[in-house]
Amino acid sequence: MQDYKRGSHTVWDLKYRLVLTTKYRYQVLGGDVGLRCRELLRDIARSKEMQIYAGLITRDHVHMLIGIPPQISVSRAVQSLKGKSSHRLLTEFRSLKKRYWGQHLWARGYWMVSSGNVTDEMWKEYIINQQPPELDDDFDVV
Repeated sequence: MQDYKRGSHTVWDLKYRLVLTTKYRYQVLGGDVGLRCRELLRDIARSKEMQIYAGLITRDHVHMLIGIPPQISVSRAVQSLKGKSSHRLLTEFRSLKKRYWGQHLWARGYWMVSSGNVTDEMWKEYIINQQPPELDDDFDVV
């Protein structure tokens, strides 16, 4: 049986694939910025009772398999992830603040699809296999 989550009046298992890209696809998520971004996304997800099952941070985008509770809409979940991480990263890293002087780290939109009939293992394998050809500093989000 699947690993269902339970609320007081609900039983659910809602998983989505989410891709967030940096504005202008600038490759700024390397090194310390990428590590801090991973920490922030984990903390934000945990605070909103979301669960990150698999993920990958490359230099210009974030790709995650994420579970979102039914009381939070998809748009609110993404708003929290993008808004809070952008604000924190721009205040902590001077190089980002200089490049993104308009206070927007992430591109305007996002890509999200529900996992549907595909198994979680297939999604995890797909995300892991999205690694770029060159090493990208081990930014796996697990």
